[in-house]
Amino acid sequence: MALSATVYVLTVRVADADRGLYETLELRVARHPSETAEFLLARVLAYCLEYTEGIAFSRGLAEPDDPAIAVRDLTGTLQSWIDIGTPEPARLHKASKMAPRVAVYVHRDCEAWLARLAGERIHRAEHLELYLLDRELLAAMASRLERLDATFGIRTTYVPFKGTGDMIASILGNHVSAAMSYSTLAIQQKGKMRMLAVATDDGVTWLTPLFTLSLDPRSSYCSGSGDIDSLLAWNSFENL
Repeated sequence: MALSATVYVLTVRVADADRGLYETLELRVARHPSETAEFLLARVLAYCLEYTEGIAFSRGLAEPDDPAIAVRDLTGTLQSWIDIGTPEPARLHKASKMAPRVAVYVHRDCEAWLARLAGERIHRAEHLELYLLDRELLAAMASRLERLDATFGIRTTYVPFKGTGDMIASILGNHVSAAMSYSTLAIQQKGKMRMLAVATDDGVTWLTPLFTLSLDPRSSYCSGSGDIDSLLAWNSFENL
């Protein structure tokens, strides 16, 4: 059975004084099992740095001939082809013929790749925009992204819900393993769901979570035990 993609729901606040751009972006990004965390984060950073009307992620490996990120005008015409990593010269040649602007965000060592590009025929090569992302920054971000998986030995898939009704039905129906919500929901559903964890720096006397997680993600302690069937996690991993 093939492994499914892991979906991350990210909130990114973009503040670009040069462009007068101040936006809060809610991104739902799928990570293919063969995709590294650094590549995923490079895609996200490129999207944020390029953010403008008409921008969109491609479907990744499902559309290998398309750019990782595309910007289209209101007619659907491709305006910017944005790739990640070190794409083949033939791909860049094709991209430069299809879009008036081509940008590449490189997330790894690129000296050998640049040497290859210099010896290849690429349409409008002098107009290519190449950006080298900080590899130490990407490594630190990747470490943070994968901390939960490494700590607990699990892979997580994030599923956004439009409301608590759908979320409760999914938990009770065993369609998801856990969810994040507020304390009032824990009170309303007492006896139907067990609280997995609560994130707080203060003591919790009126609820009995299995774990209390400090807002300092390096600290946690066990406050209970037992078999877990359906779980409710209130704000548990938001700060990790």
